[in-house]
Amino acid sequence: MQNAAFPQIQRPRFTGHETFTLRYGWLKKACDAIADDSSAFLRDDAVAQFGVGKNMVSSIRHWASAAGVIEQSRGQDVITPLGERVFGDGGIDPYMENPSSLWLIHWNLSRDPDKKTTWFWVFNHFHEIEFERGGLEGRLQKFAEVQGWKRVSPSTIKRDVACFIGTYAPRAPSAKSTLEDAMESPLIELGLLKQANGRDRFRLSRGPKRSLGVGVFGFALARFWREKNGERRSLPFSSLMNDPGSPGRIFLLDENSLFNLCELLEEVSGGVYHWSETAGLRQMVRSEVFDENHDFEMLSRDYASKEE
Repeated sequence: MQNAAFPQIQRPRFTGHETFTLRYGWLKKACDAIADDSSAFLRDDAVAQFGVGKNMVSSIRHWASAAGVIEQSRGQDVITPLGERVFGDGGIDPYMENPSSLWLIHWNLSRDPDKKTTWFWVFNHFHEIEFERGGLEGRLQKFAEVQGWKRVSPSTIKRDVACFIGTYAPRAPSAKSTLEDAMESPLIELGLLKQANGRDRFRLSRGPKRSLGVGVFGFALARFWREKNGERRSLPFSSLMNDPGSPGRIFLLDENSLFNLCELLEEVSGGVYHWSETAGLRQMVRSEVFDENHDFEMLSRDYASKEE
């Protein structure tokens, strides 16, 4: 039987990165290129314009789309409001110097199974804390078969798992390592995936996330709330902690860490959110209708020192 809790998608995405992990500067480069020409990635001279090989041009576009900073509109690439705010002209953090930008990217990579199926599955449906590389590949392959996804080969999943691990875990030094191998993903700084005992064994790091700002948390919570629960004015703590696509799942928080962030959100949201605990029911309550401008105001708190 198919997993009823997993979104019903017809075309899972295990490709697009061309085996390259995200690199520093790529998202800014993508936004700058699209600001000048919406067809920048499709031009015959794209390789010359970006100064990298053809496969890497495709990878930059893939990561920019998956990270939520560019999107397709009427057949053209455009910069999203989030991309404009962070990486656009006068953006608040174009070179990803603030860890909040890394958390935003991670959030977007892990919330949409149509864009990054492995990412979504690991952070939202995988229940193991520690795993081996080969074991993860096998679990994903079996899951793909159960879901009825055709044309998902073991070699495709193997490459995607390698890219996933390389996105979050530092590479062990090797005598065969090249300069290209040494260029690690910025998301390694989040510490979400660590090498366990053995070269190919890893551990997901669940618990407090000291670099996760309340602004990013509030931004993510609002999107999860709106997309999964509509205009409901209350949301159970258990949903924030355990539901696929929730901040608790994607940010790998434990209950105490999530509770602390909920309390902080109540303090800084200007009365929009407040914590309620009545008759044993713990929940967040929202006092206003959803407003994207407020979401971005919340996000800006994490960048206040830069904007001042």
